[in-house]
Amino acid sequence: MISLSVNVNKIATLRNSRGGDTPNLLSFTKVIMDSGAHGITVHPRSDERHITKKDTSDLKEFIVEYNKEYSKKIEYNIEGAPDERFLDIILENRPDQATLVPVRPGEVTSDHGFDLKREGDMLFPMIQKIKSAGVRVSLFLDTNVDNMSYAKDIGADRIELYTGPFAHAFDSDKGAESFLSYEKAALAATKLGLGINAGHDLDEKNLAVFKNLSGLREVSIGHRLMSFALLHGLENAVKVYLKALGG
Repeated sequence: MISLSVNVNKIATLRNSRGGDTPNLLSFTKVIMDSGAHGITVHPRSDERHITKKDTSDLKEFIVEYNKEYSKKIEYNIEGAPDERFLDIILENRPDQATLVPVRPGEVTSDHGFDLKREGDMLFPMIQKIKSAGVRVSLFLDTNVDNMSYAKDIGADRIELYTGPFAHAFDSDKGAESFLSYEKAALAATKLGLGINAGHDLDEKNLAVFKNLSGLREVSIGHRLMSFALLHGLENAVKVYLKALGG
């Protein structure tokens, strides 16, 4: 089964646009979990334009209590830049998974993966600190096959394939061709014992192709799921995406 982790950044973005607590992040997170999602993802950027540091701890406590009350195992995934602020958030909250993502100053959204040949040595000590806290580590990567062996060497447990290029290709009727590069990367990662996640602009349509990726364990989806929810409702959106994954 492929897990669906829903990124709730957009809920916080809407809240922050007016201040106050509407929409309430935890209330909408509960709707998502009640609707069958397997996980919750957040990306607490340094400018706090959506998820704040306080949100990360509020969500941690909320998910833990939810799991106890309903006897579930909703996973908590925190993603972000490999800096001291992010490390502090991870060590404070100890989520199920920490996803390290390269961040360019001023970027609107993540748009590339790490170049581990160049950046692997920098990431290694942070990966070790996070893993020593009992947190699974995933690295946001493009489909460069060479990155897979580097990811294994520096201690990553999983990789998250950046699927923006695939989604763009799919929208241009070239999804099948683009998928081949992801499959090649996935097979290389699987042979090394790495778990495979994926995320960015996946939706109820292109998942029909991408769900067939070898070894795929988890997809993290925010923007397109929330956009779908504006028309069809949040509960229905989660269920449609789960169905698209074969759930």
